[in-house]
Order: sequence, then structure tokens, then C-alpha cells
Amino acid sequence: MTFLLDISALLIAIMLLLASFNFFTLRVVSSNKSAPIEQSVSILIPMRNEAENVIELIAILKAQADLNNFEIIALDDCSIDNTKELLLEISQGNLRVIQGRELESGWLGKNYACHQLATAASGEYLVFLDADVRLNPKAISSTIESMRAWNWDFISAYPRQIAETFLERLTQPLLQWSWFSTLPLRITQKWPQPSTVVANGQFMIIKRQAYFDCDGHNGVKAQVLDDLHLARNLVRAGARGGVADGSRISHCRMYSSANQLIEGYAKSQWSAFGNPLGAFLAISLLITTSILPFAAGLAGEISGWYLYFAIVITRILSGIKTRTIPSASLLHPLSALIWIYLITFSWIKKYRGELTWRGRKL
Repeated sequence: MTFLLDISALLIAIMLLLASFNFFTLRVVSSNKSAPIEQSVSILIPMRNEAENVIELIAILKAQADLNNFEIIALDDCSIDNTKELLLEISQGNLRVIQGRELESGWLGKNYACHQLATAASGEYLVFLDADVRLNPKAISSTIESMRAWNWDFISAYPRQIAETFLERLTQPLLQWSWFSTLPLRITQKWPQPSTVVANGQFMIIKRQAYFDCDGHNGVKAQVLDDLHLARNLVRAGARGGVADGSRISHCRMYSSANQLIEGYAKSQWSAFGNPLGAFLAISLLITTSILPFAAGLAGEISGWYLYFAIVITRILSGIKTRTIPSASLLHPLSALIWIYLITFSWIKKYRGELTWRGRKL
């Protein structure tokens, strides 16, 4: 036990150092940085069965400020609800609605929808936006202004993750914590490598030239984590960019029920770590840093409690910086157990050929 706790102490010390570094240095997109954008902007929204989001989202996008030349293109991806009808009812001004083609072999649904949207767009900046993301009035202009200030070709402005149910509150903050506590972001962004890229496709802006230079979504057509692989291809093609905290200008509630959350993570976690060995190493890291210290503390090891509170601090730092839920940090060992379950469940469904998303087999 002492040897394992020594390993745990070393790993947690590194994670705490990285979390502290990112707490003070993580790039932040703020509406205070907004400035008039003269270049053309295309806001691209893939929609499949998004009737509940159509009206509110389009109203928010039409009200975007400081964009002097922008278009909104929404693609109905063969919805079986009334998404298309709602879009057509409000398709006026700078909103254009296109009908998605039937899914071609070798493509995943969202990737194919984004490919069609990018092909139809004319803007110098391509804004890829999920239908459940909500933006403040200057979100897009301030994000583009940040790109210009940092000399970036692409940006993943990570929205604030809204979590309401108990399961959401335990799991959703791990999205930010996973990269916040494992990568020195300002350093990896200065000397980028594909393996250290972080991205979230919920709200992503890419310069048109950079997008097509790396073959866009055509280059990641079969990737479940298309956002991450697209960002890696951008870096390989020489583009500069990365993740930034977008919690001050955007928010998103990814899942509204436990079933949705489990299905959503199941479709992607098998791909998140590359292969079964990568998944095993990720699970081992979670056990060593997030579960073992708490178990040792319960067994009477005082050092276990010190390590437990140290890993909790990494969660608190991540939560405060990205405006997620620091109050759930004390339950971090339980969060880690749930994540391990989701990784394992995802691989089981992958091997059984049971992975689906939005009614389509993966």
C-alpha cells in the first residue's frame, strides 16, 4: 500500500501543479474583448431531431452583435420530428435552411452534416455550433477577436457545462478537469503537437482556409470524436489554435436525463483513449489518483486523506476557472468510479456492435 500511495502522491502532485498553472494561465474568451468583425462569418448548425432547440437558438444567433457580414446555415439531418418545419417557418433574412443528404457509406452522421454545411458556406470564418449551445450576444465576435489577438487559426471555446441532475453534477465537470489537470495548456499551445491538442466541437471556430487545408470533416469522416481529430489534423497542417475557456460567453446542457448521459458517453469513450491499452491506462490513472487515496484514508492511512484533499483541490480549481460545479468535488472518487464504468460500458457495447446515437448505428 505504501508503494502505491507513493506513486499516487507523485501523480497527484503533478496534477495539482498543472491545475494550478492552468488556473492562472488558461486563455479566456470574454465579451469585453468584442470588436466589430468585418470579415464574413458563416454560422453552421447541424440539426437532427432538434425541434426543442430551433426557435431559441436561431433567435440568439440572429441577435449576434458586432458581426457586420454573417450568414446562418442550418442543416436538417433527416429529422423525424418537426425540426425542418420549424426551420422553414423562420427561414428569412440571413438564415438559410438546407436539407441534408442521406448518409453516405463511411461517414458518421454529424461529421457528414458538418461537411455539407462547410461546403455550402461562404464565410472567411466557419462557426460550428451544436444546437444545444447558448451564446451571449457578443459570443462569436469576441471569440473571433480573441483568435485575432492570439494569432490563432482555430479555437475551441469550451462552453460552461450545465448540470442539473445528480448524475450530471458528478460526471460533467470531469470534461474540463480531464485536460485542466493533465496538460500545461499555454505551453502545449505555444509548441503544438497533435497528441496534446484539446478540442470540444460544441462551439468551434475555424478560418476557412485552415479548415480546407486539413481536409475538414472529410478527413475525420468516421471518427466518433470528430472535434478532437479535426483539431489534430489542423495542427498537422500547420494551423495554430486550441482550447480556451468560453464559459463567460456560452453554456450548454448536453444531456437532460441519466439515460441520455450514459448513451452519450457510451458512444465515445471507447474512442477517447485510442485503444484498449489506452483505456486501461486511463482507468489505472483514475484508480491511482482518485480512488486509492480515499480508500487508504478510510483504512486509516492519514496520507490517504492528504492525497484525497489534494485531488479534490484540482477539481475545485477546474470548477472555479471554468464555472462548473466545485461543490461536487468532494465526491470526486464517486465521479471517477462512474467514469470508469462509462469507459468499460462503452468498450463492451463497441465489441458487441451495439453503439448507436440519435437513432443511427455507429
